[in-house]
Amino acid sequence: MKYAGIRTAMLTLAALSVVIALAAPSPQYVGAEKCKMCHMSKAKGDAYGIWKASKHAAAFATLASPESQAIAKKMGIADAQKSAQCLQCHVTGHSAPPSAKAASYKLADGVGCETCHGAGSLYKEMKVMRALHAGTQDAKTVGYRKGDKRQCVSCHNPSSPTYKPFNVEEAYKKIAHPTPKG
Repeated sequence: MKYAGIRTAMLTLAALSVVIALAAPSPQYVGAEKCKMCHMSKAKGDAYGIWKASKHAAAFATLASPESQAIAKKMGIADAQKSAQCLQCHVTGHSAPPSAKAASYKLADGVGCETCHGAGSLYKEMKVMRALHAGTQDAKTVGYRKGDKRQCVSCHNPSSPTYKPFNVEEAYKKIAHPTPKG
């Protein structure tokens, strides 16, 4: 009888865990414009400005160029801007289901903030970002990732039809946007 009570309690806890997990909101991709407000000042590291000046910000637009269209044609792709094979590296969150994309999400953002930092709907608020930086917010529960060099090589690799030798250390420095202390 004692074990039946323990077993019932364990099953109840397991079921409750599933309910809580299902009720927890999933992060959605919101687009770079939602990051801009807090991340464009020089005093805060100008992450938005660094991104906007990078080739990443123009990654989707690049697919419309005559060179990209010629490469697509050679690969049997009618339109590079509509091909999942191209979009997987040229657009943040391309393969995410529609439910994971907020109304503010735009293909035109190309490779945006959320490629490295995760879908931002749950951490885009100032109070959440402050808590993340203070270490009082668990990053996983809001879908935030610090970002690292492994993400770079998921696209910058020999599988790309336009691959050029890639030094991840040098490239990472070009997109670095540390937040100044103080």
